[in-house]
Amino acid sequence: MRSDKKLNQILSSLAGYILIFIMGVIFVLPFAWLVSSSFKPTEQLYLVPPRWIPHPPVLTSFINGWALLPFGSYLWNTIFVALVGALGTVISSSLVAYGFARFRSKANPILFVLVISTMMLPNQVTLIPVYQVFSKLKWINTFLPILVPQYFAVGAFYIFLLRQFFRTIPRELDEAAKIDGCNTFRIFLFIMIPLCRPALITVLVFSLINNWNDFMTQLIYLNSEKLYTIAIGLQFFSSKYGPQQINLLMAVSLLTLLPLLFLFFVAQKYFVQGIATTGIKG
Repeated sequence: MRSDKKLNQILSSLAGYILIFIMGVIFVLPFAWLVSSSFKPTEQLYLVPPRWIPHPPVLTSFINGWALLPFGSYLWNTIFVALVGALGTVISSSLVAYGFARFRSKANPILFVLVISTMMLPNQVTLIPVYQVFSKLKWINTFLPILVPQYFAVGAFYIFLLRQFFRTIPRELDEAAKIDGCNTFRIFLFIMIPLCRPALITVLVFSLINNWNDFMTQLIYLNSEKLYTIAIGLQFFSSKYGPQQINLLMAVSLLTLLPLLFLFFVAQKYFVQGIATTGIKG
């Protein structure tokens, strides 16, 4: 009986690993095709059956694709928007989340529910009125409509994530700090922030990725090509050159993806730790 139970556990684990492997292959295939097509000569792109390993691999797609449009300018604009916006998201979301986690009042649960409920509100509902507000402020064709809202804690998901992390920290630390003469802001800055570094890095990574890949917001508010970001530049490149030179599009897409991959691998330890420890305490 014990041997049958152990055999069933082994078979169940094996089936789980096989399923994970199959799903992993399915998700990796598009990226593998992106890398493969980036190094292929044009004549090997449409071979049937497809050739996964280019022979010989070439680098001309990267050079020619990057030179067709001012991707250097697009890249710097994207880095600026991603970094400044992510910084605003971390600062504002952590302040609001700290208030929800530590300040007690009858309105606290109601306000928190209202903030979380905004996650169910489609962006298309607020698109026109928000655009009209920014148009009245004469912010159209600037980075302000993209960056300024992130300094006012508009990301309900980030607030929820940080609030849950703050709630895992014992209140005794706050009380001990108050006895030593710390005010609320100093407790937040010198005690909470260092202890919540994994969660803050998680929010930073999420925000950087969202800002880097954001297409709709940037398309609506940026009209001048000198302000274009990578997301808009890739779409412009795809519509102009993509159908005829798909290898150039793949090569440029791979180059713009590399910073995000590097960011994830550098911050992976903190990223996983932040996700794993968030929500332990209700």
